[in-house]
Amino acid sequence: MGPRLAPRISAVRADVPASTIVLATGSGSNVTDVDGNRYVDLAQGFGAQLLGHCHPSILRVLGLQAARLRQALGDVHPADAKIGLMERLLELYPKPAKVVLGQSGADAVTAALKTALLFTGRPGVIAFEGAYHGLGHAPLAASTLRHSYRRPFAEQLNPHVTFAPYPANAARASESLDTVGRALRAGGVGAILVEPILGRGGVIVPPDAFLRELRALAEQSGALLVADEIWTGLGRSGAWLRSLSLGVEPHLVCLGKGLGGGLPISACLGDANVMEAWSQEQEVVHTSTFAGAPLACATALCLLDLLKRQALAERAAKLGADWLSELRLAVGEHPLVAEVRGQGLMLAIELAPALSGGASTLQHLLLERGYLTSTGGGSREVLVLTPALNIAPALLEEFTRTLLTTLRLVLG
Repeated sequence: MGPRLAPRISAVRADVPASTIVLATGSGSNVTDVDGNRYVDLAQGFGAQLLGHCHPSILRVLGLQAARLRQALGDVHPADAKIGLMERLLELYPKPAKVVLGQSGADAVTAALKTALLFTGRPGVIAFEGAYHGLGHAPLAASTLRHSYRRPFAEQLNPHVTFAPYPANAARASESLDTVGRALRAGGVGAILVEPILGRGGVIVPPDAFLRELRALAEQSGALLVADEIWTGLGRSGAWLRSLSLGVEPHLVCLGKGLGGGLPISACLGDANVMEAWSQEQEVVHTSTFAGAPLACATALCLLDLLKRQALAERAAKLGADWLSELRLAVGEHPLVAEVRGQGLMLAIELAPALSGGASTLQHLLLERGYLTSTGGGSREVLVLTPALNIAPALLEEFTRTLLTTLRLVLG
């Protein structure tokens, strides 16, 4: 990690909050702010930097592509990098598939919901409490992480959305499935939109059978199961696709965050028969000027190669399981900790109500000690840890010791 200075708050902009630092450079699992302070980054762009900052292979590919072609003409005259990426993404799905590229995770979810409507003719969506699928109008209608995100725009959002509880255990799963079943029987539902692990909602891992039951209910009703793998996919949860690792084949899968190796790109892929619904008598498309842009497609191809060649999904599964055990042993019984949970390198520490300010307080204390983290949960009661998949284990061990020391100081 190297020496670290005591963090200072930058005065670069007058409107920067007092608790904020301004980042300037990054390399691997370290970032440096404009005042020269170095930090270990255990947030990695809300989980989007799967290989850490400025991976040399990503930078090399980016430079080569920038010198060749920076922009093509969308679907009319696409770049070779776009065609290559689409072909590679189809390999992730277990049967003949098609893919639509976008620019963000919210864009991918929008494409999936549009696909479901085109295929089923039904506008209804079943989503889950605490979900966060993005802030575009289509995904926002299916998100309840914070009602303040929705409230000003409520009259513009899809009114045909039903929310079920997101289950952390078998009893809660039964309640959730009952809610889903009732909504499906009421009719009009074209999509069940679910995160295989609830991400910003607090890194809640449902029982393994839950996703299988959702798929069965979708099949019975003619609705589509849409897996939002924007956080969980591409190794973050210890598998290429969390849903497939559980033996569940969603009709549609949404990818984003880490896909571009640091550049914005996303994808909605799924069953070719379902995706064929886009073939209408009159032209119907989901695209944008920079969807499938050559730079992001090239870095995405590089990222997929590195994930496979270095077996990083498998590494994340093993390293994450070891780290989860260490965290539970170190702080799991601490009076300020309610629960330590997660899967792969997508872990969370839920704070007890006794800690004033919840995870935000702990996040700031850890920042002062040189660690970048993020928070989750509706009240920001969860400290979220999403390091790079190639992080050195020694950095995780040092964080665990720092976390325990910090909690002891808080308790006094």
